[in-house]
Amino acid sequence: MSGYRRVLVVLVGLGLLGAGLGATTQAASVRAAGPGITILPDLPEPGEAQFVAGRSNVVPATAPPAQDIGVNKVQSAVPGFYTCPGFSGLQTQNPLAGVLRDEFTWKPFAPYKVGNGAGNINWALNPYKNASWYMWFHSLRWLGQGIIAAGQGDLTALVRVNAIAADWNRDNPYSWKGNVGAWESTMHRTNVLICLRQAVLTGLKVTTLPPGYVWLDTALLNHARFLTYNWSGAWNHGTDESIALFGVGCTLNRVDYKNLAQQRLAAGITTSIDAQGSTNEQSTGYAAFNYALWGRAVTALQNCSVDPGTTITSRRTLLATWLALATNSLGKLHQLGDTEVQGPYPWPGTPMEYAGSLGTKGTAPTRLVGIYSAGYVFGRTGWGATRGFTGESTYSIRFGPTRAFHGHSDHTSMTYTARGREIVIDGGYAAYSAGAWRTWVVSPAAHSVMTTPLSTDLRPVTRLTSSTVKATSEAYTFTDAPGTGIGRIRSVLVLKNPDLLVVWDRASARTAQAFQTLWHLPPDQRATVTSRTTAVAMAPGDSTRTIVFQVPFRQALPPGALLLKQAQTNPIQGWYYPSSYVRKSAPTLMLARSGRTASILSFVVPVRATGSVLYTTRWSGTTFIISLNVAGVRATVAITGGNTLFRGTP
Repeated sequence: MSGYRRVLVVLVGLGLLGAGLGATTQAASVRAAGPGITILPDLPEPGEAQFVAGRSNVVPATAPPAQDIGVNKVQSAVPGFYTCPGFSGLQTQNPLAGVLRDEFTWKPFAPYKVGNGAGNINWALNPYKNASWYMWFHSLRWLGQGIIAAGQGDLTALVRVNAIAADWNRDNPYSWKGNVGAWESTMHRTNVLICLRQAVLTGLKVTTLPPGYVWLDTALLNHARFLTYNWSGAWNHGTDESIALFGVGCTLNRVDYKNLAQQRLAAGITTSIDAQGSTNEQSTGYAAFNYALWGRAVTALQNCSVDPGTTITSRRTLLATWLALATNSLGKLHQLGDTEVQGPYPWPGTPMEYAGSLGTKGTAPTRLVGIYSAGYVFGRTGWGATRGFTGESTYSIRFGPTRAFHGHSDHTSMTYTARGREIVIDGGYAAYSAGAWRTWVVSPAAHSVMTTPLSTDLRPVTRLTSSTVKATSEAYTFTDAPGTGIGRIRSVLVLKNPDLLVVWDRASARTAQAFQTLWHLPPDQRATVTSRTTAVAMAPGDSTRTIVFQVPFRQALPPGALLLKQAQTNPIQGWYYPSSYVRKSAPTLMLARSGRTASILSFVVPVRATGSVLYTTRWSGTTFIISLNVAGVRATVAITGGNTLFRGTP
């Protein structure tokens, strides 16, 4: 769920952006403009934020911790406070009338009555047999509209949300670790209880909890105890947990909880966001979420009179550049890992302001290529100075550590945009509950890579062995072992003017294999295979078409060397998930070989609708040369006897 909205009394202003979410870190927070509690705006969480049943990853903090959080004392003339962090957007799905009916909604599922109409809830319910529905049910964040109304003095709402929250507390005594939904939602529920506590004090216009509400402090202490003994470590779950623990410490004036939370934030920041600005979650969507989440951590520390230091801000600054480079020419993040189609929020004063606004606001970044050891290459022809923002070409390539967290088996895969549209896409992001479809979407088969479907995916570590960045081209070479006894090498050449991709895949194996280089194309295009060398894809009425062709090199093209797969269910192929619960048919081109070796040299060329691509090949000594004519623009590509792929002189 995501959203940047005014929630009744919430004022979103530059003060907040400076406080924790933008480029600077001033001590400020959103304040109520009228009756009611203060609520921070929702963070840009990945759409339909979910979790996997029975799995709670603990991510060790492996980097040296930050040494500057809470070191300097903050002088403040007012008491510290912890602002209600909101309800993850669930308040938009659960209106007050529904809350008063004991009705819970988590889309895409229909509303469901979970109680008796008087606040007595059946917490064992899971009518849709969906782990994420169950987790958000136990989070209590669906009470948001009731809590907001209670803070404004609505006694009916106050009585009901207090009854529901107290019912959860009675029916789920400490420790609730045996209930994975209740466990995973502890950090969210902790914040809801803090928000409810603030609504009681504000709505009743009192400074201490009346007798019917004192249970809240006991419940908060139990939640803090649970968070003390169950930390998920250095990723977004652990960060959320640390902020919530700090919130309890600030609310109840427990220095021990505040200190432990500070220690965990210090331990987590340097692993969660590395020294280059990459996050460890292997997802562009979760990278955007982590940027905002760590800004929320800064705000929480500052508002409770704790100096956040400079490490968090400096790592977020690096991540802001990473996210700008990860933004394609359509203003969307390259869809890598568990990421729905989304743009970066244009945080003022950061490189994301320019990227997220398609170049209409802010200052253009200076870098065109980013190479990150966490396993990302991002590149672009420019930032719109001469072509316009959407007229640029952009690409991503994945490599690096083995698959983890929100990552997919996508090493060496590419995405590509050009001529104002998507050219090569990722398979997308299927819901964790999607069964075989989820299995497919995280597999190599859902990505534009050379696959070896007869072998078990080893989730390899992939090395970038060479990179060359020039004015009119970039070249990269990647190596790994995707299956037992199999070696794989991918050489990539990205050309500018003409804009196109050249990819040379080769592989060798101890036993006979199927080798399949896949190119996943956008769902609006219709693809046609015209020969064993060439396919053409184009959306009806579009001004651009994509020509994909392969040139025989060190291996003859067998029958069936180029196949079209679309809307196939056994095995699954030719699909695309723009979001968790939306699946579309999409053309996938398969360049196929079989045996113990493979050499597949392919070209992906976007041209105008009437444009054509002509080429000739020749040898110059041990160098293989391909001379291209792309819609009237000439270019030369060459491969040396030493296997170097480069752009030559026409």
